[in-house]
Amino acid sequence: MLPYASVSEVEVALGRNLTFAETLWFNYSATKSDYFLYCHNILFLFLIFSLVPLPLVFLELKRLSFFDSYKIQPKVRLSLDEMFRCYKDVMRMFFLVVGPLQLVSYPSIKMIGIRTGLPLPSGWEILAQLLVYFLVEDYTNYWIHRFLHNGWGYEKIHCVHHEYAAPIGFAAPYAHWAEILILGIPSFLGPAMVPGHIVTFWLWIALRQIEAIDTHSGYDFPWSITKYIPFYGGAEYHDYHHYVGRQSNSNFASVFTYCDYIYGTDKGYRYQKKILQKLKEDLAYGEQQNGGSYKTQQSKSD
Repeated sequence: MLPYASVSEVEVALGRNLTFAETLWFNYSATKSDYFLYCHNILFLFLIFSLVPLPLVFLELKRLSFFDSYKIQPKVRLSLDEMFRCYKDVMRMFFLVVGPLQLVSYPSIKMIGIRTGLPLPSGWEILAQLLVYFLVEDYTNYWIHRFLHNGWGYEKIHCVHHEYAAPIGFAAPYAHWAEILILGIPSFLGPAMVPGHIVTFWLWIALRQIEAIDTHSGYDFPWSITKYIPFYGGAEYHDYHHYVGRQSNSNFASVFTYCDYIYGTDKGYRYQKKILQKLKEDLAYGEQQNGGSYKTQQSKSD
């Protein structure tokens, strides 16, 4: 709740006119409690989990030839019932674990200094803080993910997430309740280290989940804007991790690939890529040779 009764009071306090975005924020948040604003996370997560994977569901069901060429594991197909079952399990964890966790974690948000007032952060401030959040989460998530692939961690917790060897969008948040709680820690560390505005926090939560859905999409689209993000893993990178399954000692990164490269946990993936590239080159060379022989034979027969 903002300590101002009108826009003019805010402008006097700040010594300048409000921007359009700040005026909108004042009109929306002035009479709402900080707790109510923080609880918007629940709505955002529900909408993201429910709506963002829907285009991928459509592609999976329609099997359009153009998009099928970009499916990473084309032989694996899930029915509508199987995908809906995954969504129901995600929603069950959402209402039993994620939602309640959001409701009770508000004191920690206030403690670290997430603010809701004016002025709003600049675009550059938001981008800088989001970069910190992604880097901190990515590094800590990497080590937790590696731990979850040891015998006990995998058998008791992480095996639930790996039930989908060919992941789909709805499977991004599909996990054991303990894994949901554990992986909430890396997501919280960045904002705790560099606290910002609640709007930045909303963006962080939303973008991280959308990124997770992207890496679990099962499709590697060459036109994706993520192709231009340095060290970004993407769907093909993480799909290999699911494909290998329990024995996977590769591609633990959640967002970027630098940790896997530095600590040598992408060797299996890079070896497979090298083999596949050689097979493609051999196939292309064979086709050229066959084509050349055919043309030579044609010219001789003429």
